[in-house]
Amino acid sequence: MAHTYNVTEFIFLGLSHSQEVQRVCFVIFLLLYMAIVLGNFLIVLTVMTSRSLGSPMYFFLSYLSFVEICYSSTTVPKLLSDQLAERKTISWWGCMTQLFFMHFFGGTEIFLLTVMAYDRYVAICKPLNYTTIMNQQVCMVLVGMAWVGGFVHSFAQILLVFQLPFCGPNVIDHYFCDVLPLLQLACSDTFLIGLLIVANGGTLSVTSFVILLVSYVVILLHLRTRSSEGRRKALSTCGSHITVVMLFFVPCVFIYLRPSTTLPIDKMVAVFYTVVTPLLNPVIYSLRNAEVKKAMKKLWIRIEADSWYCSWVWNDAQSKLKGHNG
Repeated sequence: MAHTYNVTEFIFLGLSHSQEVQRVCFVIFLLLYMAIVLGNFLIVLTVMTSRSLGSPMYFFLSYLSFVEICYSSTTVPKLLSDQLAERKTISWWGCMTQLFFMHFFGGTEIFLLTVMAYDRYVAICKPLNYTTIMNQQVCMVLVGMAWVGGFVHSFAQILLVFQLPFCGPNVIDHYFCDVLPLLQLACSDTFLIGLLIVANGGTLSVTSFVILLVSYVVILLHLRTRSSEGRRKALSTCGSHITVVMLFFVPCVFIYLRPSTTLPIDKMVAVFYTVVTPLLNPVIYSLRNAEVKKAMKKLWIRIEADSWYCSWVWNDAQSKLKGHNG
């Protein structure tokens, strides 16, 4: 086991060695992380409180937003704290924990995006049977399968990394723990383990990506028989999903479907799929979806009304208390 060797912690090189750049990065990534959490939480809250968003598509969207919050939270908080630290370290167990949860939520997101593509396929190609096929029980099972799939994928990755011996070098040229940078530090032949990691992570990404592309080709071919209005509405809904799929899968395929080597651009690509994609998810789904925007406006009006009522009750109680004391 790796933890029986003499490496007990790893040192991150981070995004930059310059203190000024690190301070700027701290402000930028803090703002981005707050936007990620607030934006995706707003989608979850909107779907949970709006009766008009009761279809399976929005049910899956709320889980996707929740996963996005968890996914970015595995790397960004550590990145923020490291921007203010002179020595960017993480314990061996902390590294393994970060690695596990990053691939757990990342794998879950891949399966959720695949489930959402299946939902769109049934809604557009089998509209008469949609409510029967995508009933509440089926939706819960599909979400559960996504979580299980993410766990199996992550468990396989962490099991392979556990076999690596780390006997000396402990400097990771990255800002979080991932399989490829760790392979570079192992003091043994990692060719076979590297192939297995690529087979697990890369093949999962490519296979899911191909399934998603095929499903949307089938949907686009089916739309030729629809009216122009029905075609426009379906394309608007699918367009949001396709955009999110491309933003997430292209960087993942670039990172995980290649030999166990690291490139200087890897850190920038990682920033894209760990920060930018979770940030764009609520923007894409809210700005391109009239129903979501309408539900968000209703939620905002309701929050304002509740705030006004609470303020009125508080002021009324205060005035009564003053009158009683007087």
